[in-house]
Amino acid sequence: MSEKAVSDQPSYDFVVVDPRSEEIARSMAAYFGELDERFDDGFDAGDTLVRDAANFEPPFGAFVVARSGADTAGCGAVQVLPDGAAEVKRMWIAKPHRGRGLGKTLLAHLEDHAKALGNGTVRLDTNSALTEAIAMYKAAGYHEIDSYNDNPFARHWFEKQL
Repeated sequence: MSEKAVSDQPSYDFVVVDPRSEEIARSMAAYFGELDERFDDGFDAGDTLVRDAANFEPPFGAFVVARSGADTAGCGAVQVLPDGAAEVKRMWIAKPHRGRGLGKTLLAHLEDHAKALGNGTVRLDTNSALTEAIAMYKAAGYHEIDSYNDNPFARHWFEKQL
């Protein structure tokens, strides 16, 4: 890779934010809109943002935004499940920032938050339509497991030991 190509890559700052913030609301609106377009049966988030917000606050979790300057490039959350494992949720990368490795970097950042919360196991679920996410999770060392939740949109469940 040339020196110019490396310098053209944006840098990202990872910031823990309030899951009820306007920035998260905008990001999740974009994310949920994409899911609605991609899922065979559409997607309806219902009141999940409001209902789940407390799960993504310390000491139970974290909602992380990846920023490039003033631009929200992506986000994701981690929460502690009742059995003590951590769960990655709401991972989304804005279209202009895809294909640059940000998803992999954000996932590793969320795994670091899981470790900081005292978790050695991380789980996540996803839909079959999200083939890029499935490939990324497998490349990051996640393996498929049986369903661990009742998410009606999930078709694949993964786990990784940290």
